[in-house]
Amino acid sequence: MGNTILSLENIEKSFGDTSVLRGVSLDIEKGEFITILGSSGCGKTTLLRIIAGLIDADAGSVFIDGEDVTDTPPEKRPVNTVFQNYALFPHMTVAENVGYALKLRRVPKKTIAEKVEKALALVQMSGYEKRRPHELSGGQRQRVAIARAVIAEPKVLLLDEPLGALDLRLRRMMQTELKAIQASLGITFVYITHDQEEALNMSSRIAVMRDGIFEQLGTPDDIYSRPETSFVASFVGEANIIRGVISSVCGDELTVSALGTTVKATSNAYGYAPGDEVTFAVRRENLIVRTDGDGIRATVSEKMFAGGTLRVVVETESGEKLVSSRQGIGAEISVGDEVAVSWATDDAVAVRDTDK
Repeated sequence: MGNTILSLENIEKSFGDTSVLRGVSLDIEKGEFITILGSSGCGKTTLLRIIAGLIDADAGSVFIDGEDVTDTPPEKRPVNTVFQNYALFPHMTVAENVGYALKLRRVPKKTIAEKVEKALALVQMSGYEKRRPHELSGGQRQRVAIARAVIAEPKVLLLDEPLGALDLRLRRMMQTELKAIQASLGITFVYITHDQEEALNMSSRIAVMRDGIFEQLGTPDDIYSRPETSFVASFVGEANIIRGVISSVCGDELTVSALGTTVKATSNAYGYAPGDEVTFAVRRENLIVRTDGDGIRATVSEKMFAGGTLRVVVETESGEKLVSSRQGIGAEISVGDEVAVSWATDDAVAVRDTDK
């Protein structure tokens, strides 16, 4: 299986009449930081629990480092899990929590102490060995949970929304630390989240999940800049979804009849032809709104500031609403103004319409 550390083959799972996973397959390489990104109920946590062996799949297979572990109990799989609620033992000290798995394996006390010291240093928790969980902040408890998970040197570390209970500032700080820890250890991380920022900031690859299947798998740049479906374009970041009919095709450039005029888009290699219906996505930050110049004629219907970013909603002459979110503009634009809307051809990406 080459460099593949974790392989999922056609995983299916239902609860009653509800199909949660519908033939999910995925190969993960050694040392990857891969994030399974999706909204609540999409199946991502169920998939993580199947990898861990905490629940059984109805069909399909799980391979870890080339070995079929589909029927292997969780305690015998070379994986460990970090949960959102940390799951620390309240009656144990930090050192006892971190070294617990090694104690169960009857590792010598001296070796446990050495490994605990290294694990706590890795997560910047040296000096906290004798404290108990209730004496720690949320971020500190999270670090202890990570140290406990990595001390046994699992081949795969599973992380189930581990930063979800933290405030925004601490969550962003922990994103940076988690990425550094993963790079230092070289352990494969499989990270579950609904937070697009986390996925984009930390991952080597992202698998966007929806209704029990993967809509797209790719690097953060692929997912953000070259979405394959209208769902991915809207779920990861914010995009205007525009529909039209192709007038002509020249290489990967499409001329499209849309918004009551003719506009340009990039085909994304879907093999379109004149007369085809097409859906394309334009990121809000790539939508240019000017008070003069060429472009789609529109009227400003809303204007609001969010930090240093201006959000402008315009309504085109054909009745569609588009949103622009950009920095460095604003004073010259007012509600009711007639404006010209445009974008660079490469910033309009054709997608499969999964939201009709």
